Amino acid sequence: MLWGIVSWLVIGALAGWVASLITGTNDRQGCLLDIVVGVVGAFIGGLIWQLLTGEPVAIGFNIGSFLIAVLGAVILLLIVNLIRGKR
Repeated sequence: MLWGIVSWLVIGALAGWVASLITGTNDRQGCLLDIVVGVVGAFIGGLIWQLLTGEPVAIGFNIGSFLIAVLGAVILLLIVNLIRGKR
């Protein structure tokens, strides 16, 4: 159980960091925000994948799951940037 949580945090941090590099927000967020963005992005990416394909994303670390997490994190950061930009 503990390793599952640790792996979620590590994969979340990596996915959030890669997404922040893609969207250009890396200088505005630290490691903790990378983790949050990555984990929430994985959830968003998983939902989008399931809506588009009708199949759930395989749980565990593989390149496909990581790319879906990054995609979800990029979408999350783009939405946040749109909301922040309108203030």
